[in-house]
Amino acid sequence: MTAVVEENSVLEFKGRMLMMTVLHLKTLDTDSLSAQLDRNLAESPDWLRQVPIVLDLPADGASVVELALILEMLRDRDMNLVAVAASPAVDESEMRALGLGVIALGNGRPVKREPAPAPAAREEAEPPLLANRAETLVVDQPVRSGQQLYSRGDMIVLAPVGTGAELLAEGHIHVYANLRGRAIAGVRGDTSARVFCQQLNAELISIAGHYRVAEDLPDDCRDKPVQISLDGEIMQFSPLIPSLKRR
Repeated sequence: MTAVVEENSVLEFKGRMLMMTVLHLKTLDTDSLSAQLDRNLAESPDWLRQVPIVLDLPADGASVVELALILEMLRDRDMNLVAVAASPAVDESEMRALGLGVIALGNGRPVKREPAPAPAAREEAEPPLLANRAETLVVDQPVRSGQQLYSRGDMIVLAPVGTGAELLAEGHIHVYANLRGRAIAGVRGDTSARVFCQQLNAELISIAGHYRVAEDLPDDCRDKPVQISLDGEIMQFSPLIPSLKRR
């Protein structure tokens, strides 16, 4: 289909892939939410404040008053809220009155969520910033759209990472396959973290809060084996095997 634009047209629709982050709320208690959010913002302030965010409410929904208090708390922290995830408990007219749209997640299908950690795990103390990375997560299955994986150390993925999937690691991220989703390394501020991949087709690459979206990736690195690192605040892209650069 060919798009036709009138000569005197004052607007134009363009196809563009916009990356959004889903903020899933497991509680409506604003004190608990604000405490954890402040910790997350301290770790990745730039990225979390700039990406568009879709709010995913608990299954039983929230009253207008509860939601208004949560929105005020989030907006006070400069969060870029754009919509609420559609669900039977969400009233679209109420969301519009609060200045938010309503969108379906996962092409209208429920997004698979990982089960909440056991109480003992939640009570563990938060690891210190830039702590020694003792854990490495190895993934040998494809990471599909809607899945989110987190590692307190490095992450090694031996299968493709699909569009809409998200990898987060406190250390390095290695993808020995096609990387189409998001790779977020050094999530607790480790600027020495790197992202390694066999084929770079990512929606977003982030290291210690510094990020590039798909449109900003270097053309000569697309669909190629690449390693990505930080030099100060500049993201560097280089061949996965340095010797290939000379050939």
